[in-house]
Amino acid sequence: MSRHQFERYLDQVFDFFPRIAALPDGRCYAKHTAQKILEAVFFGSACQFGPLHRIETECRQGALRRRIGRVSEDAIGYTLERQDPNAIFALGCDVARQLKRNQVFASTWSRGLVVAAVDGIEICSSFVRCCSRCLERTVKYKVGEEQREQIQYYHRISVVSIVSSSFPIPLGIRFQHKGEDEVACSLALLEDLIRQLGRRFLDVLVTDALYLRASFVQKIEALGLDWVITLKANQPELLAEAERVAAALAPYPPCAQQDESLQLWYLPLLDWVAADRDVQVVKTLRQQSRRRQQVESAEAGEKHIVKIVAVETSTNFYASNLELGSIPPFFLHQLGRSRWDIDTWLFQTLVTEGALKQPSLHQGYENASMVLTMIRVLAFTLAQVFYHRQVRSHFRKAGFGFCDLARRMAERFLLISVPDSS
Repeated sequence: MSRHQFERYLDQVFDFFPRIAALPDGRCYAKHTAQKILEAVFFGSACQFGPLHRIETECRQGALRRRIGRVSEDAIGYTLERQDPNAIFALGCDVARQLKRNQVFASTWSRGLVVAAVDGIEICSSFVRCCSRCLERTVKYKVGEEQREQIQYYHRISVVSIVSSSFPIPLGIRFQHKGEDEVACSLALLEDLIRQLGRRFLDVLVTDALYLRASFVQKIEALGLDWVITLKANQPELLAEAERVAAALAPYPPCAQQDESLQLWYLPLLDWVAADRDVQVVKTLRQQSRRRQQVESAEAGEKHIVKIVAVETSTNFYASNLELGSIPPFFLHQLGRSRWDIDTWLFQTLVTEGALKQPSLHQGYENASMVLTMIRVLAFTLAQVFYHRQVRSHFRKAGFGFCDLARRMAERFLLISVPDSS
């Protein structure tokens, strides 16, 4: 075997390695090429070798020793510190264009629209390690009866991800700057993506309630995006108006896709006073039976566990500027719920299997940790696409999972005879 199947897929579909070779190198003198260093980090991240010292070990005597060869952690840090983050961001956008051309963003429910979600996540928190770009906060804690304070350092990133596809696909990330909140960071990321990908690349943006601000929706509408945003108590007047109007109406007639446990109220043209405009609002009420275990005490004082069935009720409101026409309001509910994929699927998988919160190259570096995180997300994205499009799609019955794919990829790297690039 001369070449890894994952490599062949990347080259055939994305022309990936010539693009890696074309990335600028900010070093004047180097023992290893920038391509070799970047491929070491990329393949190490794809095989879920989280810490950089693990990647160094795998390159020296493990799975990557034939494909990459000896590379030190210091060499990786030195190279990434001098790598241009904008070039990595542009590479991710090139990958996204190809994914859209290959119909990876297509879905059975989004009616031909490309739906993206934006959210923030905190990474690399520490009371000791920090860099010049770290955000800071004061954490209070108790030692005995004494109240103490300590400065905590952390980074926070915004992530834009496609959620209309069969699995969430990150488009890009941006590190939050000092003096900037999550909404401003996410807006800057969206502007960068639209600038790179074009105004017609995305159709609908879904977010949580933090983003329901007049200034934010005005700016994303100027970018050509429709939006669906969760409505909560941070917009009290609009929420109160939605509750008042919904209380006087009967539930909207269910459509074919609607579950029997879900009731829906459609409230068109509600007055959003804070933004001086009308919006569409959907209220949903879901009642589900859940099995629970409850501890009960017997007359003799003994305790035993009893299984009970409890009915749980959840209520959600979604505001939107989307004109539905003949489309049933249930579609707004589908759009609003699709945002949960970025929390319950993407972020959890990135943290547990993509080493998103692994604080490598943090203290003493300004640029390297940013570039490293971007490469990790790119490697995770392409490994996910490879798994779903080339591996899982060929299963006739239940096969192996995404985490197992990383182990199998590492094992197959041991079989290649000669590295394809230096």
